Amino acid sequence: MKFHELILKHKNQNLICLGIVFMLFAIDRISKNKIINSTIEINKIFINDFVNFDLVWNTGIGFGLFSSNSTLIYNFITGIIGIVILIITYLLIKSSVTEKFFFSIILGGAIGNFYDRMIFLAVPDFIDVHFNNFHWFTFNMADIFITIGVLMLISKEIFFKNEK
Repeated sequence: MKFHELILKHKNQNLICLGIVFMLFAIDRISKNKIINSTIEINKIFINDFVNFDLVWNTGIGFGLFSSNSTLIYNFITGIIGIVILIITYLLIKSSVTEKFFFSIILGGAIGNFYDRMIFLAVPDFIDVHFNNFHWFTFNMADIFITIGVLMLISKEIFFKNEK
C-alpha cells in the first residue's frame, strides 16, 4: 500500500492523533510560558521538599545531555532531532492504532522541545526533582511526554508482542 493510501485509509485515526499532538504541545507551551514569566521575578519556585521549579536553559538533548556552547554542535543536534521528528511522524501514520497513540505522545513532546530549540535556541527545563542534596536532571513537560510514550512503546513490545 502506498503512503498516501495509508493516510486516507486511517484518516480519522490520524486526525485524533493530530489532536493529541496539538493538545500535548499546547500543555507544554503553556507550562513553559508560565515558568518563564514567573521566574523573571523569582529565580526558584519552592513547591515542596522534593520538587522545585528552577528555570534552566538546556542546549543539549533530553536531561541536558550533550549540552555545548558550540553553534555547530547545537545545529547538528537540532538537525538530527528534526529528522527524528519526521521519522516519528512517518511511523505514526504507518503504525497500528495503539502505536499511533504512543507515537502521538512522543511527537507532541518532541515538537514542543524542537519549537523551543528553533525559537529560543535552547529548551527551558524547570522541574527539579530532588531528595536532600541529590538532584535528578532538570526536565519539562515535553520530556515527560516523550518518556511516557517511549516507555509505553517498549512495554508494548515486551509484554504485548503480537505472535505471528
